[in-house]
Amino acid sequence: MSLRLTARGLRLGHPGHPVLDGVDLDVAPGEVLTVVGASGCGKSTLLRALAGLAEPAGGELLADGQPLRGPGADRALVFQEDGLLPWRTVRRNVELPLAVRRTPRAGRRAPVAGWIERVGLAGLERRLPRELSGGQRQRVQLARALVGSPRAVLMDEPFGALDAQTRAAMQQLLLTVWEEERCTVVFVTHDVDEALLLGDRVAVLGGGTLAAVHGVPHAREPAARGEPAVLALRTLLLDQLSDPGRRSPESRRSPEKGSS
Repeated sequence: MSLRLTARGLRLGHPGHPVLDGVDLDVAPGEVLTVVGASGCGKSTLLRALAGLAEPAGGELLADGQPLRGPGADRALVFQEDGLLPWRTVRRNVELPLAVRRTPRAGRRAPVAGWIERVGLAGLERRLPRELSGGQRQRVQLARALVGSPRAVLMDEPFGALDAQTRAAMQQLLLTVWEEERCTVVFVTHDVDEALLLGDRVAVLGGGTLAAVHGVPHAREPAARGEPAVLALRTLLLDQLSDPGRRSPESRRSPEKGSS
């Protein structure tokens, strides 16, 4: 079951010096929300707050309608830097969340093996992170995040350091996993095209707040990238990133898609 994440009048940052203020946002269960904005606009801060790693300075932050207080197993965080423990093998890195929960070893084997296979790393279980490519390390990180069956996955520019071919492969892997799991995903990126490819909606941060939220036409349909509606939204997003005050009349409308 996926998780609903809600912000109401959310303020994040130090007292008197908010990074974000007045953020109202509702992420529906099973939705993929992509978040774009200029460097330093608060994208990572928002993600850390949703992960329970940054306490709000004001407003409300809710998970399924209840106050979100600290990290929890229902939310997994994926970073641009893979954060793998260099002395642990692929298998032992993937099993880490289960080990932290004190899941017995016998209970770890099947889910760990299953996720290693699903992310395309079968046969590499005994390798150390230094023996893997960048894309393979990110696959390990994705498996580690998902092995504990989180209800929401929070991703902070996870593919930003990868080359174009590996990045495209990881995007497709994420979409495949999402189709199977249907967990809620909040995906921070600096790449407008990536945001349009992956998201049901795109949230634009700027000017210290949430500037706009747009429903994505033809969500997760790569063949539709050249459609007029997609190109128009791409142009609008690029304009808003350079001028956060610019918005369309429909930018705040929440789609029905992803609300199940």
